[in-house]
Amino acid sequence: MPAEIHDLYDSILILDFGSQVYCEMLPCTQKMKDLKWKPKGIILSGSPYSVYDEDAPRVDPEVFTYGVPVLGICYGLQEIAITFGGKVDAHTHREYGFAKIQVKKTGNELADRLFEGIDVGPDGMQVWMSHGDQLTACPPGFITVADTRTSPYTAIAHESRPIFGVQFHPEVSHSIKGKEVIGKFVTEVCGIKGGWSMESFIPREIARIREICGDKGQVIGAVSGGVDSTVAAKIMHEAIGDRFHAIMVDNGVLRMDEATQVHKMLVEDLGVNLTVIDASDLFLSRLEGVMDPEKKRKIIGNTFIEVFEEEAAKLEKQAEEELTQKGGEAKGKIEWLLQGTLYPDVIESISFKGPSATIKTHHNVGGLLENMKLKLIEPLRELFKDEVRALGRLLDIPAHLVGRHPFPGPGLAIRILGEVTRDQVKILQHADKIYIEEIRAAGLYDKISQAFVALLPIQAVGVQGDKRTYDQVVALRAVQTEDFMTADWFVYPPEVLRKISSRITNEVKDVNRVVYDVTSKPPGTVEWL
Repeated sequence: MPAEIHDLYDSILILDFGSQVYCEMLPCTQKMKDLKWKPKGIILSGSPYSVYDEDAPRVDPEVFTYGVPVLGICYGLQEIAITFGGKVDAHTHREYGFAKIQVKKTGNELADRLFEGIDVGPDGMQVWMSHGDQLTACPPGFITVADTRTSPYTAIAHESRPIFGVQFHPEVSHSIKGKEVIGKFVTEVCGIKGGWSMESFIPREIARIREICGDKGQVIGAVSGGVDSTVAAKIMHEAIGDRFHAIMVDNGVLRMDEATQVHKMLVEDLGVNLTVIDASDLFLSRLEGVMDPEKKRKIIGNTFIEVFEEEAAKLEKQAEEELTQKGGEAKGKIEWLLQGTLYPDVIESISFKGPSATIKTHHNVGGLLENMKLKLIEPLRELFKDEVRALGRLLDIPAHLVGRHPFPGPGLAIRILGEVTRDQVKILQHADKIYIEEIRAAGLYDKISQAFVALLPIQAVGVQGDKRTYDQVVALRAVQTEDFMTADWFVYPPEVLRKISSRITNEVKDVNRVVYDVTSKPPGTVEWL
């Protein structure tokens, strides 16, 4: 976040050990003496590491003498514990997913402040856990403020200093009262007044874009028709008008008829001057024989950049020719590439010793060419999916565009678990089309955050037309989430699943079996690859 923003808003510093935390972060290696601004409080994030490992990431000890409140989340709790003399061990009972915590009234006014006034319910408060280690001895000077059946120190607090730790993840939507817990820390413990809003984000971001691009700078935009790139394109158009050139690349692994539909939607609904480039042969040729999902992502990311740089050169040449023919003032060069990168993309694509543990490479973050000529401009990089949808509504983008389910940049290539071929793409396109048609027909599309089909690299025995078949298997996936950092699988009515399965196995050639994925995130991810 630019330094001047801290002059406008009270801020919380989050030190990242490699989590997927809902916030802006600096790495845990940040030295407090090097900070250019004064936070009102500090949050220590979660991490995939164990605090007792020899090379475990550690926070600057000055965090605890800096004079502001501290809240540790998951690994952050364990970091607090071992710093102050507690003990953390691996536990035989790992906790991933939902849990119920029991909040204790300790009688200590400071310690009780984190949960004060929050209705935890008679059976306890539902939270989201994601840990294999746990605190086994509370550090001296701390008291327990919440526990579970298997975790005796689910939340702790210092007896006389504003230092708190929670083992669960209050920042994710599946911790039902989690935002209230963070709100207590931010407003009542840290004394933050607030003031940040999506309404204030729009003029600030437009001003930032204009400052970056200047009076003549032109931007070429990666537009897919998804909510992220659509909102990014709209705000870019608001900022620099016709100096923004929207480009959609048909990479051969889009959904059925996607390029045609997106062109119609963006041109008719948003008035965007969109160019569609058919590069399907190039992408599919480079994906030939590639099985590894990370290689697929990097190939697609690199090829995207090459295509955009080539298109930018064409547009500049065209502008020069028009200038020669008509005369007038020269346009600025195309120096920038717009992308709809979100904060979860950034978090999941960067490794800790950089700092977050890499979950997967996003083609628009970790799959970029090191020597790319275009400079990136990413107006949504600090936002999460729910914030982008809210931003889209404020920008008057039609509801059917704002509400579209996310579609990954690498497209169907990462939903084909195996080699990507034209035949495999056609199979998956057909199955995916049926799936989306049926959940729309059942009135469920808007209740689901993301739904898709994955084509598995296995074959199964079946009986079709009174004969034995040995054909492919597809997996259906549907999740509910607000922030896409955690997600729970969607519970379909049985008759809906039955109809989807029947249509796919009857209408899609070479598929004879359909399965449904009932894995939450964590331990899974939303996508299969």
